[in-house]
Amino acid sequence: MTASHYPAEWVVAPIGSAHGTVRLPGSKSLSNRALLLAALADGTSRLRNLLAAEDTHVMIEALRTLGVAVDETGDAVVVHGCGGRFPVRDAELFLGNAGTAMRPLTAALAFSGGRYRLDGVARMRERPIGDLVDALNAAGARIAYLGTPGYPPLQIEPATQPSGEHLEVRGAVSSQFVSGLLMAAPLIAPGRGLEIEVPGNLISEPYVTMTLGVMRQFGVTVERHGNRYRVPRAAYAACADYAVEGDASAASYFLALGALAGGPIRIEGAGAASVQGDVAFADVVLAMGGRVARGPDWMEVRRDAWPLRALDHDCTAIPDAAMTAAVLALFAAGPTRLTGIGSWRVKETDRIAAMATELRKLGATVDEGADWLRVTPPAMLRPAAIDTYDDHRMAMCLALAACGGVPVTIRDPKCVAKTFPDYFEVLASVTNPAPSPASA
Repeated sequence: MTASHYPAEWVVAPIGSAHGTVRLPGSKSLSNRALLLAALADGTSRLRNLLAAEDTHVMIEALRTLGVAVDETGDAVVVHGCGGRFPVRDAELFLGNAGTAMRPLTAALAFSGGRYRLDGVARMRERPIGDLVDALNAAGARIAYLGTPGYPPLQIEPATQPSGEHLEVRGAVSSQFVSGLLMAAPLIAPGRGLEIEVPGNLISEPYVTMTLGVMRQFGVTVERHGNRYRVPRAAYAACADYAVEGDASAASYFLALGALAGGPIRIEGAGAASVQGDVAFADVVLAMGGRVARGPDWMEVRRDAWPLRALDHDCTAIPDAAMTAAVLALFAAGPTRLTGIGSWRVKETDRIAAMATELRKLGATVDEGADWLRVTPPAMLRPAAIDTYDDHRMAMCLALAACGGVPVTIRDPKCVAKTFPDYFEVLASVTNPAPSPASA
């Protein structure tokens, strides 16, 4: 079954135990970065374990619209790079709700000499992009808003490449603004290179580190000194064999599952050697009472302490995986407070408000602020019908509430197609139902 064939509601029966092995789908963040750099490179790149989901689909279709040949084979995606210059100079791109496509493509197209219109679904028109557009326009780009200032849709007009050696981009709202500018920078830098400065706070910093790592694999090395990045004038080189890591954000659901339902759950595809910041969620599970073992590309977790330990945790570095911590809080021995999650407000939905609403349905007491959430668990969970707000992570993490001995109904389960189209089948493959009261 694929996500498009899910019914309107999916009932996750009470989970009694869990054990087994999960092979993670490819990382969304790494997949879309690799696709873009492969498209900009000179030569042909082969990408293995690329995520096959909505966010990568819209990136591939956008690249094809721009004239880049992308061949999907049985075990890899082959990208025939355009050498830094997209063949199609006038195009309309629909990018769904994929921030990992909208933000980097905006930067890559700003000085490409063409005329482009970038748009997405209704929620994308509510997700800010102003800090990136401001930085690009300050350098001489000609990007206009076609709707609300600061938000897509965007119109990009031909512009002369910048001659200055210094750019600033704010990163307090989204690290994708910084990553997008960094990936475009080698193609627009003057001969002596381009310095990019991030004034103030940079949210989700591990994602920028990830970007620099992917750039290195495609032949460009960036010097970093604190919040300053020195990018050389350079061409991207094709990567003959790029293997995408498993999605560490998706790993969070199964790390939590092992701590909640006994385990052991072994997760393959991301581990101690991962370049993704969300592998640090394993430390959250450990702090709350799970027992965690890690190898270079795997993790294994089982229950240790019960009930789980409550904690007060700064989630600035792991905003996506932090949503799973909010569900773990339902099973803690006291209130759990998650801070540094202000970026939740501008994700696929307002995740702070949405999470608070849905956790209350399950019986929790929830307090919220601009960038924090405090969850006090109930004495006993209540069955609930969970609204997902067209947000894949809302569906996936809240399904784990079924570990509390109650059925959980997930409305609009097909939203998981964004990053994990067969999530509910994979979840079912490593869980066993709780015995019914009559048979207990």
